[in-house]
Amino acid sequence: MECEICGKTVPENNPIRAKIEGSVMVVCKECSKLGTIQKAPQQPKFRQQPKGKKAKNTKNTGNYSRRDEPSEELIEDFNLKIRKARETKNWSREDLGKKINERVSVITRIETGKMTPDTKLTKKIEKTLNIKLLEKVNNIDLNQFINTSTGERALGSIMKIKRK
Repeated sequence: MECEICGKTVPENNPIRAKIEGSVMVVCKECSKLGTIQKAPQQPKFRQQPKGKKAKNTKNTGNYSRRDEPSEELIEDFNLKIRKARETKNWSREDLGKKINERVSVITRIETGKMTPDTKLTKKIEKTLNIKLLEKVNNIDLNQFINTSTGERALGSIMKIKRK
């Protein structure tokens, strides 16, 4: 077993689980200092099927994975693009709010960058202002970041860790 941050070997009989930036990871002793050490998770208890009964048949969805399809992300300067498109149409924030059925305060927070709109609101804004705010992003192939010494992927092989 390897540390999910730096890739060092972690003893399998007693792995250290640490919560770092909201994620629980198996880490080495040195990397466990970056977060708070967690207790070992309890094993889930499963009910046994009564004899003679079969498990419910589940649909086979095939080999399709959601990871294969590109996801949509909001563009970086969405707030400026929204404001510029609104001003081009000579609409006030109140006018845009009425057209997409949102409060003026929401439009103000979006245009100032204090709020990121969810996908549903983003699509309403795109349709109303006739602009493109969502872009398709292909998933990153992590195979290019494989740690050459062990051949395994670790968080530390694709990002720099800033130690205090």
